[in-house]
Amino acid sequence: MAYFTKEGFLSPFKSFATQAVHVGQEPEQWQSLAVVPPISLSTTFKQHEPGKPAAFEYSRSGNPTRNCLEKAVAALDEAKYSFAFASGLATTMTIAHLLKCGDNIVCMNDVYGGTNRYFREVAQTMGLTVSFVDCTNLEFLKSAIKPETKMVWIETPTNPMMKLVDIKGCAEIAHAKSQDVIVVVDNTFMSAYFQRPLALGADICMYSATKYMNGHSDVVMGLASVICSDLAERIKFLQNAIGAVPSPFDCYLCLRGLKTLNLRMEQHFKNAMAVASFLEASPYVEKVIYPGLPSHPQHELMKRQCTGCPGMITFYVRGDLKTAEAFLKNLKVFALAESLGGYESLAEHPAIMTHASVPEEYRKVLGISDNLIRLSIGLEDVEDIIKDLDQALRSAKIEDRK
Repeated sequence: MAYFTKEGFLSPFKSFATQAVHVGQEPEQWQSLAVVPPISLSTTFKQHEPGKPAAFEYSRSGNPTRNCLEKAVAALDEAKYSFAFASGLATTMTIAHLLKCGDNIVCMNDVYGGTNRYFREVAQTMGLTVSFVDCTNLEFLKSAIKPETKMVWIETPTNPMMKLVDIKGCAEIAHAKSQDVIVVVDNTFMSAYFQRPLALGADICMYSATKYMNGHSDVVMGLASVICSDLAERIKFLQNAIGAVPSPFDCYLCLRGLKTLNLRMEQHFKNAMAVASFLEASPYVEKVIYPGLPSHPQHELMKRQCTGCPGMITFYVRGDLKTAEAFLKNLKVFALAESLGGYESLAEHPAIMTHASVPEEYRKVLGISDNLIRLSIGLEDVEDIIKDLDQALRSAKIEDRK
């Protein structure tokens, strides 16, 4: 098992755990002085006079529990404002509504399948144009930005190929072309604990909070954080006008999840490093893609812009579709399931599951082949995780020989 080290990564963000526990959750804001923020289920709020509400008027427009969550996330992202949405894709849709018909989005070519599907099959039918570009090459990005480009969409690390994008470099190129270009970073894989895109020049940091930010596989939610007040006003308007907002109970659960985010991410990192090292040494594995390993071609970039690595590992099993299916079928600790970032270990087959909506020819270009497996390494004892992977790999190989 490889020795775990964070040497060379950015130092942890100051007071992160303290902010996660306290910001937006001060007991003095409630008459009861409750230490845990109450869940405000009311859909409407009494007004002092017609048209003169107090802090809240209608829960789509604003809710006390959601307000607590948004304040906490803003602090963790080192932002001024944060907004919660019903899902990660609801966040993506709302952000896309910042643009108008004829505007162009330059999007990283390797992104979550749902993002790819939304841009290709929804946004483009509404009059936006989308250019899918390998933003790991800054020259490609520079060439792709046109006068009508109003947004650059980055995902780093990418899903599922774990490619890294230089956020600072992309933001500098985009803003040099035009200050009107909005740089969006999907920070889902990293969480606020390992990466702060806004500090690197991005305009919007967004998440599928369903994953690491909540961390317990029991909430579907999205988040978006910004620094610019004008941009915040536009997003807040759209949050209310479109209405894709989360329930107060889900906001409460996500707020609770944030309190252990630093602890969870550190353990995900430790477990993933051990698993990635095991897989890299396995004769049943063709290739491992994990930015925490020195073998990853962008390992140095990972250390330069992040405080650590998440629990996401992609690897090619030695074999074909039959081998991959046999491996997944024989897992015992891992659940064969979509999603990621929860306390439990999950395994999935991108070509058949999360990225099935991406056209086959496009998947081939990206490297999403039939023997590609994506793992979300959980918080179980790492010895049990590795033992499970080992027996599943051996079982798959035995079935191959039959």
